[in-house]
Amino acid sequence: MTDIKPKILIIEDDLDVAEMLNAYFRVQGYEVFTVNWGEDGVRSCQTVHPDIVILDIRLPDIDGYEVARRVRGDRRTADIPIIFLTEKRDRADRMQGLELGADDYITKPFDVQELRLRVRNALKRVHQGSLTNPITGLPEGAVVDEKLFEVIGKEGLSLLFVSIENMDAFREAYGFVASDDVLRAISFMIVNTMREAGRPEDFLGHLNTADFILVLSQSNLASLSEKLRARLTQSVEYFYPIRDRDQMAKNELRLVSKLAEIASLKDQFTTIDQIKAELMRLVK
Repeated sequence: MTDIKPKILIIEDDLDVAEMLNAYFRVQGYEVFTVNWGEDGVRSCQTVHPDIVILDIRLPDIDGYEVARRVRGDRRTADIPIIFLTEKRDRADRMQGLELGADDYITKPFDVQELRLRVRNALKRVHQGSLTNPITGLPEGAVVDEKLFEVIGKEGLSLLFVSIENMDAFREAYGFVASDDVLRAISFMIVNTMREAGRPEDFLGHLNTADFILVLSQSNLASLSEKLRARLTQSVEYFYPIRDRDQMAKNELRLVSKLAEIASLKDQFTTIDQIKAELMRLVK
């Protein structure tokens, strides 16, 4: 699997401090973005989608509190961890930052090693807390990995992988609300199909935001896969505004559902990564 670098956004108007933090965290293996104005910081949160923000309170336009308020008020950025970096030491200043949802608070002059540990711990908390998808409510992350590890080599079990292509293009064209509605609708369809053709112990979760994984009985795989494929194919056009439906067959924005089956988990795989790699290969 590829090693993706965590992204840090530094919002700091002191150019010397910003340059020092940029160089330091790049050496530590992070992808670093820096801006010097609060408004630029808000926009960068929306475009860069950082994993964490280091935010100075004293900025030349809007202050860090206002930046945090806007970041927390936007559903696209609301969950990004924020560490306040400031010269202010009063308890009232600290409380104001925490009330706005800051994950941590460090004052200047600061120990860069301490800041590094605070960044690491904040990212770790986010990773450990990501157990359900915020859009569909289905399991993801560590819960899905644990399930896959549990069923490796088990007899009588199979996997069904459902991948929805072009979600990024769809989101860009129609917005986050529309794309979230699509994911919820698809998850409902999968859940309802499992209720009709599956068993209570069958499992459904996310491998990625637009990728679903089902663990089910080998005997039910063919029936459930056929029903789900038909429902998804018939439903795609209804996710679009009426004015666009006639053009979807030729348009790159068209959502495409791809299903991949692993009929048996018995003696085929020894690691989770092998399972994921095979699923991705099957839907190409």
